[in-house]
Amino acid sequence: MKEKSVIQAQVHTSSYYAASVGDATDFAPLRGEKSADVCVVGAGFTGVSTALHLAERGYDVHVVEAKKVGWGASGRNGGQLIGGISGERTIAKNIHNDTADVLRNLRWGGHDIIRERVATYGIQCDLKFGYLDVAIRTRHLRDFRSEYERLQRESFPHKVEILSKDVTCELIGTNAYVGALLNMGNGHLHPLKLCVGEARAAVACGATIYEQSPVVDIQKGDKAKVVTAQGSVTADAVIIAGNAYHSVEPKLRGVMFPVNSFIIATEPLDDEIVATINPRDLAVCDPNFVLEYFRLSADKRLLFGGRCNYFGDDPKSIEKRLRPKMSKIYPQLATVRIDYAWGGTIGVPVNRVPQLGRLSPNVLYCQGYSGHGVNVTHLAGQIMADAIAGVLERFDLFADIKPVVIPGAYVLSKPMVALGILYHQIKDRL
Repeated sequence: MKEKSVIQAQVHTSSYYAASVGDATDFAPLRGEKSADVCVVGAGFTGVSTALHLAERGYDVHVVEAKKVGWGASGRNGGQLIGGISGERTIAKNIHNDTADVLRNLRWGGHDIIRERVATYGIQCDLKFGYLDVAIRTRHLRDFRSEYERLQRESFPHKVEILSKDVTCELIGTNAYVGALLNMGNGHLHPLKLCVGEARAAVACGATIYEQSPVVDIQKGDKAKVVTAQGSVTADAVIIAGNAYHSVEPKLRGVMFPVNSFIIATEPLDDEIVATINPRDLAVCDPNFVLEYFRLSADKRLLFGGRCNYFGDDPKSIEKRLRPKMSKIYPQLATVRIDYAWGGTIGVPVNRVPQLGRLSPNVLYCQGYSGHGVNVTHLAGQIMADAIAGVLERFDLFADIKPVVIPGAYVLSKPMVALGILYHQIKDRL
């Protein structure tokens, strides 16, 4: 078992998730000419979620993945199941009727899908509920109060509570925050286990998944064709679901900024330490753009992550950047061993609105979740499946909001992101 975990970590990335997934996929590469109703490019959350929705409805769907299921951000993220959708104010302007109902369903739809899939398919992904938005400044508390009041108006079915500084300190063992918003409808999970579990479910429902099959071309026409080095899939429709890792289609370059986020995982912590830092096993996140987030894994490691101006993947460098931040919040962890350190890339559109649209009548795309990916990807998969079936109301809601394109962004993305993070670091401190 130990040897298998090492292999998984090398196939994916040097992450805790890859080392502990237990059921790594090993789907054959695409070879030869195939045909399908729908071909999905990318086997992260968006692609796998879309494939499962389509397979459940009886479509013949083939998924083509360049690496492994969950190789990108879907298998590397913080594992925090957070409600909400980025760019909400812009989206609201595009809604003509029942704005509150539509937005409420968008905010929480992904949670409902995940709950249902975990129960229906018996997916063991360490799903737990309980989440703290922590306040660094008093203005954050004002925002939390507004969110609390909105959830009360909407009759939110889960416990939500504004917490004082003292209660926050008692819950998570640090006086770094001035208060918090507790939301028992949000939670945390093992993202790679979830993605793999959904992929297995999609295959059980009739989908076909190809790994280690980078797409080199997408040919448009009455029938679209997805081409790899060793094969192709001709389909009635194609869905591009590569997010920040897609680079084949030129029209999708430069419409998102690739923002890196990094995580360290400590050695398993003993029960006494766990009892002082997070006895209720809550996920925690601050409200900054250059944010920090942390939670406990199922085997009681502290997984601590954040965004920073670093573009490599060297574990020692990642640890060097994140350990001081973790130790500032929890000084008692300053000397614990760091067993894993890794990074991944998320797609952030300029206007922060998730991007759903068409490149041709039968070639669709879906990307750009700005850090809300665990929730929104699952909702997006449902919306994309609806679009294939001809139900376009929610798809058009996003497709009508055109992406903001910055000239040169694709070539100069790294320096632009560095400047953007510097700007937001200054803004976060105000």
